[in-house]
Formats: sequence, structure tokens, C-alpha cells
Amino acid sequence: MKTLGYYNGKFGPLEEMTVPMNDRACYFGDGVYEATLAKNGKIFALKEHLDRFFNSAGLIKIDVPYTKEEIASILYDMLAKMDDNEIFIYWQLTRGTGIRQHQFPEKGTKANFWIFMKPGKHGSTDKRLKLTDMEDTRFMHCNIKTLNLLVNVMAAEKAEEAGCGECVFHRGDIVTECAHSNVSIIKDGVFKTHPADHYILPGITRMHLIQLCKDNGIPVDETPFTMQELMDADEVIVSSSTKFCAPACEMNGTPIGGKAPELVKLLQEKYIEKFEAETKG
Repeated sequence: MKTLGYYNGKFGPLEEMTVPMNDRACYFGDGVYEATLAKNGKIFALKEHLDRFFNSAGLIKIDVPYTKEEIASILYDMLAKMDDNEIFIYWQLTRGTGIRQHQFPEKGTKANFWIFMKPGKHGSTDKRLKLTDMEDTRFMHCNIKTLNLLVNVMAAEKAEEAGCGECVFHRGDIVTECAHSNVSIIKDGVFKTHPADHYILPGITRMHLIQLCKDNGIPVDETPFTMQELMDADEVIVSSSTKFCAPACEMNGTPIGGKAPELVKLLQEKYIEKFEAETKG
């Protein structure tokens, strides 16, 4: 199949799938999600994504009605039905189905499990991104990968309208992350990234890049940095499950980065090696 959807055990082409109007995703965005890539029938970093998925669900008190092994089995069963070799995989869990009310539905209401798959590849490592920025007006639980993404949507649209590849969030002058990526900088050979607190999503790719830095003798500094530090950085790196390790070249039309291309290339090559090793046919 070219695309495939899943809802509580039912499979079908994505465009044919339907969900109940009273699923709490429809009214409140009351759920959590994950996304990653697959190649050669192998799902990349699945353990890390499942760990974060269960953590996010626990933080908003949703009981996951499956084990990690059961979810992995469902994902692999679906993946085997796909026609393409490189696939984007998304899954989410919502608090269940019930008449609209702000408080949780009655005890015993089972969570709803959604999945969709479509053809998808990681981003090119050859292209540098243009960036724009925006005040981070989201809530104080950005570490939870919830469905509440309205501000992220508005920021992504701002970037699109400006011809940019991402929008950098900042709280005052402190950089947090991007609309749908993490952002880090390299300065004087040090990889600097916002700490994994409640202001950012603890990105899987961010975590991998930190480990790759440590494995290759690149110092890591997990402390907040400012917009001015970003503008003055030797390199600005945007990272996500699909972008991998994407360097930036502009912020609102002003040139940035480009001063440590050898370090960027090293991280990109090491990350591609990791991806190819884990998804080898």
C-alpha cells in the first residue's frame, strides 16, 4: 500500500480511515504522539521513541493499553504492508472517546491508538536552512510530546510564508527550540544545546547528536543560550527525526553559521552511518 492508517485495530488506506467525533483528540488535542522513519523494513530508533511515548503518556495520566512490545509488533505488521522502501511513521494515543467535558472521561475508558504511514525520507544533508524566529508563547510542559501544537503550527506557517525552513522559538532572549525541531549551536568547537527541561521536547535526534559529540571528542554544553549567541555561533544546527542534522545559513535574512563546516560534516556523516547501520536490509 502507498499509505496506511490504523485506528484501534482497524487498518485501511489513510484517505478511507475515519474516527469518532467524540475522540478527545477532536476537542482538546488530548493525547501524545511520536514519529520516526523506517528503511528496509527497519524502524529507526524505535526503542527511544517508545520510551518517550510512554513517558509523555504517563505525564498526562493516560494509561497505554499496550506494552512497548505490542506497539512495536503492530508497527512492524503495518510496515510490512507498505509498498515503498523508505517510510515515515506516526503514531498517537488519545485519552479515549466520550461526550465533551473538560475533566477526564469515566474510569475504564480505553485510550484510542492511531497510526499512519506514508512514503518518507530524511532531509538532505547538502542544503543549509534559512530561519526566522518568534516569541515562545507555548505552555510550560513542552517536554511532553502532546497533540497541542497550535503555536507550533503558527510558527511553521510563519517560516513557510517567509521562505524559511524553520522558526526558532525564544522566551525573551533565551532560545528554546524550533516549531518542530530542536536547535543547537557550535561555538569554539563546543556543541551547545538547551537543557532537556520543561521548555523543550527532549528530541531523540538531539540525544543522538549529543552522544555522537561525546563519542568523537566534541565537548557538549547543555545550558541555555541567547539569540545573540545563536547569531554569533560558528554553526547553528536544526535537528529532528526527519531533518537529522541540518545546518542553518540565515536568520531573518542575516547570514549565520558556516564557520565550522568540518564539524557539521562529521556529525552528519556519523548520524547517517548510525541510521544506515540500524536500518540495513
